[in-house]
Amino acid sequence: MYTAAGQPDREQLVQRFVPLVKRIAYHLMARLPASVQFEDLVQNGMLGLLDALDRYETGFGAQFETYATQRVRGAMLDGLRENDWLPRNLRRELRRIEAAINQLEHEHGRAPSERELADTLGMSLADYQKTLHEARGHQLVYFDDFSGDGDEDFLERHFTDNDADPASILEDKSIKETLVKAIGRLPEREKLMMALYYEQELNLREIGEVMGVTESRVCQLHSQAIARLRSQIVGELPQAKKRRKGSADG
Repeated sequence: MYTAAGQPDREQLVQRFVPLVKRIAYHLMARLPASVQFEDLVQNGMLGLLDALDRYETGFGAQFETYATQRVRGAMLDGLRENDWLPRNLRRELRRIEAAINQLEHEHGRAPSERELADTLGMSLADYQKTLHEARGHQLVYFDDFSGDGDEDFLERHFTDNDADPASILEDKSIKETLVKAIGRLPEREKLMMALYYEQELNLREIGEVMGVTESRVCQLHSQAIARLRSQIVGELPQAKKRRKGSADG
């Protein structure tokens, strides 16, 4: 990995860590809508890798890979932040789906099927599943869950208001309890998919192979599972933020 002059061989180092960039991109794709291109993520990730190579000075072993992973993922998110990649009409459809889930769960005392949700929304099953696929960037917590129905830039929610940091909010005891219960109520296939993705850290293709379904179907199951979980916890998020803020002020 070094030239004859004893300097790091930049080209060889880049080639060595290209698989790392692609692995991060594949994993991130499951959280992004269909409009985001894998190649764009990789391109931004490569910029992060080059930046990591320029900044890191003490070798290129396991510690460098940890450092590079942070820089690569950060570069990918920075690239996404420059684009409003979840259309507003799709956000509205997702809110409709969450409301329908909440309504049907209260009426029937169980998780509604896709067919029931599609019927309630006045959509064909195919159109409902298409919406789920297009919404594969659906997140469990957004910043505007704490501040109303604003239409500000989607990623901007994730980089401003520190008091509304989604990771911090999810540490709230009541939110944790609600989330655990909601996960327990997920249909078995969605529960398995979530475990394979978040616990085993498999990518969409690998999950599809385990479950015997297509990668597209895994995207649909992921979006629907997130919508089910959000239908349970969104109402408690503003209170969780107030509790955390009150604790910090105290």
